[in-house]
Amino acid sequence: MLQECFVEVFNKEPEVIYFSPGRINLIGEHIDYNGGLVFPCPITLGTYAAVARRDDKTVRCYSKNFEDLGIIEFNLDHLDYDKKDNWTNYAKGVAKFLLEKYPEINSGFDAVVYGNIPNGSGLSSSASLELLIIQIFKSLFNLPITEVEAALLGKKVENEYIGVNSGIMDQFAISLGKKDKAILLDCNSLDFTYIPVDMPTTKIVIMNTNKRRELADSKYNERRAECESALAKLQSKVNAKNLCEIDLADLKANKDLLTENEYKRACHAITENIRTKASAEAFKNNDLVEFGKLLNASHKSLKEDYEVTGIELDTLVAAAQEQPGTLGARMTGAGFGGCSLAIVENDKIEAFVENVGKAYLDKIGYAADFYIAKIGDGPTKVEDTKNII
Repeated sequence: MLQECFVEVFNKEPEVIYFSPGRINLIGEHIDYNGGLVFPCPITLGTYAAVARRDDKTVRCYSKNFEDLGIIEFNLDHLDYDKKDNWTNYAKGVAKFLLEKYPEINSGFDAVVYGNIPNGSGLSSSASLELLIIQIFKSLFNLPITEVEAALLGKKVENEYIGVNSGIMDQFAISLGKKDKAILLDCNSLDFTYIPVDMPTTKIVIMNTNKRRELADSKYNERRAECESALAKLQSKVNAKNLCEIDLADLKANKDLLTENEYKRACHAITENIRTKASAEAFKNNDLVEFGKLLNASHKSLKEDYEVTGIELDTLVAAAQEQPGTLGARMTGAGFGGCSLAIVENDKIEAFVENVGKAYLDKIGYAADFYIAKIGDGPTKVEDTKNII
């Protein structure tokens, strides 16, 4: 139990426990930087912290996920990035930027942290941790931070302190998460709409390849450059600020302007944005069969036009799509490893996991992991602590 670990590590009782979710993107992959829409939701896997406030400016952190690192501590007067501080740099980054705006933060805390998001899975463990630390400071010092401000702060930590050039989707989906709702989000304007996700007879099954996303960063930069090149060429003929503003017919009419790869990347961006809008409509109409078809089409586009899947993800998705009771399946996240998701009828889930797991093990040589994803709330205090590991 988290509370027992806290007592063992810090020799006192925790005062409060917080939780911050991970997230999945239901559809709308690799188009946020092309002016497209994303459709994420928070999940009930995430990151917990047992916390007790201190009287001095020291923050002491211990992770049940990295027990060999022991207690890592830092002082609120010394918040520069330091590689030896490992995962607690996320907490330091949050503290640094919060103190710039809220000098009333005058004391630290002790925390034991535990996350049940698989590392490298693409379910956004770093954003979950950032929003968890923000929630701790917000609660301890009664800070007037809005959910949108918290999301932007998490992104700032990721970009300017950690040095990862990520977008806003992860932090936004987590910070503004609501139970049983997905968020249709324009990452440029931050305009968003909550879409109810009503799935009484099906569940979202997350399938983890257990392959870390080694190629994702370099291929991400390559794909982004190809999209920017395609847009620049198309703008000589079409009035558009980004790829997702371009009509598919206009893209096809100007195909000769582009290299083969540029055309394929642009084709994915434009069609994926269409699929994302259609998915929101499908949920509004309670048409999960239609949403399943859109998932399948999304994966096909990510595989053939955007080329970011790989044998592990393709094996999982193909096996999933063949199973009775599967409405649809696709990779989710950056690609080249990480996770895929499927919509599966409740009474078929047990057989689904067994069959897909066997097909994956037989072809890839090691096992995949499976999780039932429930759509939960954003960062919060935990009132019922019985089921926390």
